Amino acid sequence: MSKDYDVVIAGGGLNGPALGLALADAGLRVAVVDAAPSRQRADDAFDGRAYALALASVRLLQGIGIWDDLAADSQPIRKVVARQAGASGAKVDPLGLFFDSAEIEEGVLGHMVEDRFLYRALLSAMEARLTHLPQTSVTGQSVDAAGVTVTLSDGQDLRARLLVGADGRRSGVAERAGIKRVGHDYGQTALVAALSITKPHEGTAWQVFLPTGPLAVLPLRGDKVSIVWSLTRPRAKAIAALGDQDFLGVVADQTEPLTGAISLAGPRFSYPLGLTLAQEYIADRVALIGDAAHGVHPIAGQGLNLGLRDVAALAETLVEAARRGEDIGFATTLQRYQGWRRFDATALALGMDGVNALFTNANPALRLARGLGMGAVNALPGLRRRFMRQAAGLTQQPMPRLLAGRPL
Repeated sequence: MSKDYDVVIAGGGLNGPALGLALADAGLRVAVVDAAPSRQRADDAFDGRAYALALASVRLLQGIGIWDDLAADSQPIRKVVARQAGASGAKVDPLGLFFDSAEIEEGVLGHMVEDRFLYRALLSAMEARLTHLPQTSVTGQSVDAAGVTVTLSDGQDLRARLLVGADGRRSGVAERAGIKRVGHDYGQTALVAALSITKPHEGTAWQVFLPTGPLAVLPLRGDKVSIVWSLTRPRAKAIAALGDQDFLGVVADQTEPLTGAISLAGPRFSYPLGLTLAQEYIADRVALIGDAAHGVHPIAGQGLNLGLRDVAALAETLVEAARRGEDIGFATTLQRYQGWRRFDATALALGMDGVNALFTNANPALRLARGLGMGAVNALPGLRRRFMRQAAGLTQQPMPRLLAGRPL
């Protein structure tokens, strides 16, 4: 006997649970299939993994009822500074972008939230409001005229009108649906670590463009920051292999003006970087969100924000269709979602791809042009405020209700 749902979501990371909660709150029957043990990521140990949530993403978390559990554990982002290395490679260029949340009426630009707190809030809400199946994965899917049968790793079958792939860049849901992908390897690896610092960060997020690759220094609660340093693969491998003190020495050469003296505040991570885009976001009774639809470069920390835009758009599309009495798995319903999201997501992904290529080129003429360009934007208050609103996720049109702070 199969169990019946309106929507089965493959993937229990962050986007999948957020979508599940939005749909469940609107009265749909939802199951989230989560390959990870339910409490593994929700434990109390600090490991430094964190996300820069744009203001629009915070509104979505408010809309699904979990922000109140997160607010006290978040770090507001009050300023954003983007600069490139100076001509010597040792100092930053005096020209750059300087964003201050005091210049926009909506308040702070966003919040830094640690993975453990975000997942814990999502987990608690899932356990109360929908069917959560931990330590289980989707191993098969079969579509017919009336719905989709989803086979799980524990042998049971679920029946639904729609299967959502929120299962990452190597999405099994997408592959089984015949959705092809395009993209390329950046030849870069991101080094990630949490640091204790001696110079107060004052809620400032830094993006420093180095010839070796972009370095983000992101504020966390207290006297801590998270760094994400994208390096050429051989250079990253060599740095990752260093002992802790030697690793800190290399990092300090780049961060000391921003952070003061540093020490490790958690484990170190690394992961390869590449661009991957699904050619379609939908198939027969299948929709993709998050990294299953688009895996982007971590410049500006837009990966999760981009996924939450998918969540807001798909949730609104499905709920409106259900209220009109439509089949939420029909192609006409899913095409509305794809039309809403694919251009925006692809444009942002390719934009980040272009920024990475532009700022990792050490050509002196390009370095000068980049500095002048950032300086020109910074000198024009109207244009600077537009960039700030875009970074806060407030410029998407049409804006999904959840991202605008309105209920579905």
